[in-house]
Amino acid sequence: MKVKRVERSSLWARLYLPPVFAGMWLTLKHMFRKKDTMQYPEQTRVFGDRYRGVPALVKDQDGREKCVACFMCQFVCPPRAITIVAKEYSHDDPRHHIEKAPERFDINMLRCIYCGLCEEACPEEAIFMSKTYVVVGHSRE
Repeated sequence: MKVKRVERSSLWARLYLPPVFAGMWLTLKHMFRKKDTMQYPEQTRVFGDRYRGVPALVKDQDGREKCVACFMCQFVCPPRAITIVAKEYSHDDPRHHIEKAPERFDINMLRCIYCGLCEEACPEEAIFMSKTYVVVGHSRE
């Protein structure tokens, strides 16, 4: 294997100043451009028509999740991003007509591909694709 040695001919090239000045010029150029920062509570992000959103659980009027832990969203999720741990409701609970509910309902947002299949599969309409940034997944302790 041959090694070709490159000789730097001038002092200017040996000091590596051109790349340093090019980087400084790029920094100065971006310093005076209009910023893309959004002032969140006052300004909201404008989404395109094709944006689906992120999955979120729906709560009823009393603040309880509408999920009945049927596992349909977990089964239909292609990347298996949804994990549900079910628990049984006791009969003295006001919602005694429901047999089970989620003890834990977690969505791994790193695995989620935002396909919306979980929303379509849910028979109780307990999960939907929200247009806002929400924290999804919770644990009841």
